[in-house]
Amino acid sequence: MKCSVKAPAKINLSLDAIKKRDDGFHEVEMIMTMVDLADRIDLTDTDDGRITVDVSEGFVPNDHRNLAYQAASLLKERCNVKRGVSIYITKRIPVAAGLAGGSSDAAATLKGLNQLWDLGLSLDELAEMGAEIGSDVSFCVYGGTALATGRGEIIKAISSPPPCWVILAKPPIGVSTAEVYKRLKVNEVEHANTSAMIKAIEEQSFSGICNNLHNVLETVTLDLYPEVKNIKEQMIRFGADGVLMSGSGPTVFGLVEHESRLHRVYNGLRGFCQDVFAVRLIRSTDS
Repeated sequence: MKCSVKAPAKINLSLDAIKKRDDGFHEVEMIMTMVDLADRIDLTDTDDGRITVDVSEGFVPNDHRNLAYQAASLLKERCNVKRGVSIYITKRIPVAAGLAGGSSDAAATLKGLNQLWDLGLSLDELAEMGAEIGSDVSFCVYGGTALATGRGEIIKAISSPPPCWVILAKPPIGVSTAEVYKRLKVNEVEHANTSAMIKAIEEQSFSGICNNLHNVLETVTLDLYPEVKNIKEQMIRFGADGVLMSGSGPTVFGLVEHESRLHRVYNGLRGFCQDVFAVRLIRSTDS
C-alpha cells in the first residue's frame, strides 16, 4: 500500500520570545500560517519492519537525523507497529530556511502513516507526538493559521488571513536557530503586538496584518547576516506591502495584495538571489 501527503511550508506573521525557560528553550508567542510551497512525501508500506528514507536533494540527511525518519520511528514504537515504511521526500521547500520544511515533512509522515497503518489516532494525539520531534511539528500537523505558545507546541487555531500573494526569497546561506536564540536579548528587544495581529486577521484587515508584522529574531539574524538584511531592504524597495523574516531566517517573505505588483517584486528579487518563489497563503477553506 502507498499514500502521498503534501507538506506545506509555514511563515511567521509574528514571532515573539517572551523569556528564557528553565528547560533552555524560550517561551514564545507566534502567529503561523501555511503557504502553498510544499514538499511531497510518498510512503510505501513494507513488511520488513525497516524505515528507509530517500530524498530528492542530496544534501538532506536520509538517516535518523531526518525528521520524517524520526516521526516514523516514534509512531512505530508508540503504536507497536511491526510493519516498515519506505519514505521518499520530494523537496521543494528550501532547507534550513526558516520555513519549517523538516517539521512539515515530519508532520506529513505522521498523518500519512496514521492512514497507511490504519492507527486511528486523532490530530491531537499526532500533534502531541510531533512536539517530541520539534517545536514546529505540532503546528504543521494541524496546519491552517494558529497562535503557537509554550516553546511552540501549544496550538490554538485562529481565522485564516485574507487572500494575498507571498513572495519568498532565501539567500544561499544557512542560519542556526539555536545560535540565533542564544544571542537573543529578550529584555532589550521591541516585542510583537500579538493581540493586534490576531485582531487584524480576525477583521480580515490586510493593512493591519502588514502593520503588525514583527519578528524579534530579526534583531540577531539581520545583524549577523547582511545578506538577509539586504534582501529585506530590496523587497521593501520593490514594493511588497509587508516584509518580514520567517522564523530564524534566512528566508524573507513579502505580502503582496495585488497581482499587478507581484511580478515587479518577484522579478526584482531574482537579481539578488536564486531561491525566489511566488505563492499563495493556504486558507482553511482551501484544505
